[in-house]
Amino acid sequence: MPKLAQRMERLGTETAFAVLARAKQLEAQGKEIVHLEIGEPDFDTPQHIIDACCEALNTGFTHYGPSAGDPEFRETVAWHLNKGRGTNYTTDNITVVFGAKPIIYWGITACVNDGEEVIYPNPGFPIYESMINFVGAKAVPCPIREENEFRFDVDELASLVTPNTKMIIINSPQNPTGGVLEVSDLEKIAELAIDNDLWIMSDEPYERVLYEGTHHSIAALEGMQDRTILLDCFSKMFAMTGWRLGWSATSVELAEQIAKLQTNCTSCVAAFTQRAGIAALRGSFEQSDAMVAEFKKRRDVIVDGLNAIPNITCLRPKGAFYVFPNITATGYTSKELETRLLDEAGVACLAGTSFGQYGDGYLRFSYANSVENIQKALGRIKDWLEKNPK
Repeated sequence: MPKLAQRMERLGTETAFAVLARAKQLEAQGKEIVHLEIGEPDFDTPQHIIDACCEALNTGFTHYGPSAGDPEFRETVAWHLNKGRGTNYTTDNITVVFGAKPIIYWGITACVNDGEEVIYPNPGFPIYESMINFVGAKAVPCPIREENEFRFDVDELASLVTPNTKMIIINSPQNPTGGVLEVSDLEKIAELAIDNDLWIMSDEPYERVLYEGTHHSIAALEGMQDRTILLDCFSKMFAMTGWRLGWSATSVELAEQIAKLQTNCTSCVAAFTQRAGIAALRGSFEQSDAMVAEFKKRRDVIVDGLNAIPNITCLRPKGAFYVFPNITATGYTSKELETRLLDEAGVACLAGTSFGQYGDGYLRFSYANSVENIQKALGRIKDWLEKNPK
């Protein structure tokens, strides 16, 4: 049998799906599992969005479209960004893609040469490191620490910049910690990017899942729009994970290259889902706002519950729908506790090390589940730790 290409050895994965698969196996054996591992809203897509998709299917939106995306949808995305984030985009800046992940891959592919360096948050979304390594660049982790509310220490970030650095990735609100960058952080990162002629990849899918303050995008800062690769999607704010609909906002030159990559890889995004996207962005956000209000209630339940368990401490996140409790005092490693809580307590969560080396000593719980199930999970965790002291 012929050998696979060596580059496949550099490709990582997203552990959440592996844990989900293991949890499903246990459920098939008759075990009850509380799912706090997967980052997916447990709400249905708002009906007006579904209706718009059905109407599009019934009125001929079933054919190829432009690789960059439906012009009306791209215009709507630009309008949405300019209205909410203070940017100045036009249709030509927007490229429509399947979710947000393709832009992580294609953005790095289009902007970073072999051997050049990309600085990324660690712990952070694991696909960053995976894609950096896959394209032959050098992944440089920047720790985001609990004592800094899981934000970059911008001085430490600056110390990692070398003449070989090409890009910095930021994510706010952040997965897995729920940390949120402050305007002062963004201003310092922007200054760093301009002084060193760097690309910024700004991953913003949790923009509306924010419990304190207002979301700020680095792309809105002076001199930053054309050097920022802003990526966003419908998965989180409209409970549309299965629709696979997202976009990038970039310089016109880069948008043309991303569209070319899409032509080579997937041709175009489904026409009918883009019509649903127009309905989502132009329509009511009432259900999205209600979903975020419910997430805030759940956040408080899980944070208070975790802090009531001996040897666990947990910061109260300002955004997203994850908590990242410190479990160091339990004596267990992150991976040990992930495995044993699933197999023995029936609680699915993720080891902090699933998000990088600096996640050691933490777990990630998604609170995109009911208060009842969150409380059930908290009880199981507390009982299991009491019965299994290290």
